[in-house]
Amino acid sequence: MTMPGLPADDRESSPFTGYTRAHWETAADLLLRAAWRWATPRGALLDLPGPPSVSGARSDGLEGYARTFLAAAFRTAGADGKDPHGWLDRYADGLAAGTRTPGRDDAESWPLILDHHVQGQPMVESASVALGLRLTRPWLWDRLDGDVRDRAARWLSGALEHVPAPNNWYLFPYTVAGFLESVGRGDARTARARERALGLLEGWYRGQGWYADGDGRAFDHYNGWALHLYPVLDAHLAGTEGTAPYGARLREHLESYSLMFGADGAPVHFGRSLTYRFAAASAVALGAVTGDTPLSPGTSRRLMSGALRHFLDRGAVDGNGLLGLGWHGPHAATLQRYSGPASPYWASKAFVGLLAPDGHLLWTAREEPAPSEGPDRVLALPAPGFLVQSTGSDGIVRLHNHGSDHVRPHEGESAAENDPLYGRQAYSTRTGPTAAGNVADNHLGLVVGGARSVRRRIHPLGAGGGDGWGWAASWHRPVFAGGPPTVPGLRVESVTVVRGRLELRVHRVVGAPPGALVEQTGWATGPDGSPHSALHPLHGWSEADEARAPQGTAFTSWARVPRLTGEAEGTAVYASLATLTEEPEPVPLAGAVTGVSADGHGVEVRWADDGSTTRVAFEPLAVGHTGGDGG
Repeated sequence: MTMPGLPADDRESSPFTGYTRAHWETAADLLLRAAWRWATPRGALLDLPGPPSVSGARSDGLEGYARTFLAAAFRTAGADGKDPHGWLDRYADGLAAGTRTPGRDDAESWPLILDHHVQGQPMVESASVALGLRLTRPWLWDRLDGDVRDRAARWLSGALEHVPAPNNWYLFPYTVAGFLESVGRGDARTARARERALGLLEGWYRGQGWYADGDGRAFDHYNGWALHLYPVLDAHLAGTEGTAPYGARLREHLESYSLMFGADGAPVHFGRSLTYRFAAASAVALGAVTGDTPLSPGTSRRLMSGALRHFLDRGAVDGNGLLGLGWHGPHAATLQRYSGPASPYWASKAFVGLLAPDGHLLWTAREEPAPSEGPDRVLALPAPGFLVQSTGSDGIVRLHNHGSDHVRPHEGESAAENDPLYGRQAYSTRTGPTAAGNVADNHLGLVVGGARSVRRRIHPLGAGGGDGWGWAASWHRPVFAGGPPTVPGLRVESVTVVRGRLELRVHRVVGAPPGALVEQTGWATGPDGSPHSALHPLHGWSEADEARAPQGTAFTSWARVPRLTGEAEGTAVYASLATLTEEPEPVPLAGAVTGVSADGHGVEVRWADDGSTTRVAFEPLAVGHTGGDGG
């Protein structure tokens, strides 16, 4: 059921989604109207219903103001100041009320911006306030009384004077500084904030259009909705000559990222802050606005509108017209400690596409298919350590993770900090990871002394491939909860090779103690059997069964997970085939391979469809595919 109040579908210009620019404008208006029902009398805080975040209710109220302001700003700026619903007057009143006595415990005052570990969330929101003011300057900022402008500038300056979290947060004072400089309020502090952020961004850039979110190897949707968005949009609003190097990096990012949306519009479900939902399309929209994109306008709109419609049709908006905390409907395991009732409104960033005016090709070109709707594709990305696999028959996209974790360089590997949104071997557009208290999906784990291992820090070993096939590899040190955290010398080396819908998963376990067990799990799916998930043993496994995940996933309230089990001692190689598909009658995995040979150094598999052979060797790592159609 789609969101009530939207225009009728236009299948002539938008054959895939039915959505046009009018749908985007109306969606913004509907979301804003629903959120403003919960505003304080002067409009400084939008206290949306729900349990507070760890930052507290007042910070959550500021979040409601700031994040919805972003949607209103894109909506109004894209219409050249036309504001038929009077959104900007409301935000102007709220700005005046919130900055009158910051830090005071009254009905309207905004919290002060302090260091991230003291009271940091207002720094996040300051970027949305600053960006909203910059976008709407002729119709809001320039019409404010001078004392209100002074107060707002003083409050925003708190972002320049306090310490951000050691990741994309440095782009929040960068964005504040960009606004202050644009209205003639730049100084040494704004210059330092901008220089510092861009210096860090250089260090976090790893290639192929991908940034790490801080020091370490966290690669996720923050690439699009933060690390690319803020510098590229800043340059665009400043009217500088081009957006290089940031625009060139966005273009390269979209070369791979555009494949990470399924035919149903869903982005790949991986990484944190997934309750931001269709914000995942903001990089696609921004590239279309600035021209920093390899995509045609029709493909860009298909991806943007597909993501928006995916969530509006699947329960992301509740009975109050609000974006709820979760993925489709409510889903607690999707959330983080910092998630509050207004957190989902970072989805407002997707409305950046409205900066393309009515006659822009983004809106006038006919929709074209998404990259995942064409032939089967395999894309190896050594920089983030990803292997992307899409199948045209069902439009499912799978992301095999051999490089992204959520462990910062100074941190130890604690099983207590296990994060299902980063530690699993694979993610998709049709499944989500199981909750931490349930059996782990897409995981190779050791069982030692009754304790199961988790995968924390991931060490990439490479990625590559050829025509119609690809591979990625990594190693990790299994860590355990409830006993000794590690076993000396124990490590797992993992290789994924994909062809079509098939996934060859090969692992070498080194240093397993006597009595250990090894387990491999597959994709977690619901009880209705759609999509179809299967896992087939090829070498090293002795038992196969199905485990249950009663907490389900973001896609199903209850899930089942195929599982293989074997014995482990010393060094041994294990191989299996996995698949996730919505083909109506998929060929059983047992018939996909005609021969397997393996030893302690690797495995060789002969494929039934064309007689080609895949060889995975360890020490040194080598992956090859010969014969058949894959060359």
